Amino acid sequence: MTALLIALGGFLGAIARYVLSTWMNQKSTTGFPVGTLCVNLVGSFLLGLLVGKGVGSGLYSFLGVGFMGAFTTFSTFKLENIHLHEKKMHTVLFPYLAFSYIGGIVLAFIGILVGAL
Repeated sequence: MTALLIALGGFLGAIARYVLSTWMNQKSTTGFPVGTLCVNLVGSFLLGLLVGKGVGSGLYSFLGVGFMGAFTTFSTFKLENIHLHEKKMHTVLFPYLAFSYIGGIVLAFIGILVGAL
């Protein structure tokens, strides 16, 4: 049952990531990977919220492992960093790194705090 919950959550999370990041990237003209940044930051907050709420194992398997695992994307984030570096777009690369790492940690922490309320 747990594997089925993770698979269903992953299916839905991957679709949500694709729709949201594609829509956001189409709106951007700067070369800044705003779509990936957005899904990763939202996912960090929501995962923190789940942890802060102390959701049960079944719901956590579906939302935390499945949905958030597929919604957020570390591999795309890394690939975009490599492309920005190769294109020598350091004015985009360095803020992207900072917003992603610092923002992700801060938002996960805020999500935990909000969830514990």
